[in-house]
Amino acid sequence: MERVQAQQKWGDLTDDDLDKIDGRREEVVGVIQERYGKDKEEAEREVQEFESSCNC
Repeated sequence: MERVQAQQKWGDLTDDDLDKIDGRREEVVGVIQERYGKDKEEAEREVQEFESSCNC
């Protein structure tokens, strides 16, 4: 996952979050759920849209 683009999309993601996530999709979804109060389906959809738009 492109760090800069991810932080632009989800401004609450810290460098520590991105280090912990280390490109694992399921981790990204979980952190987005937690930080933004989204349900799993919504977080999954956002991650999928992000992946499609950034060609990661």
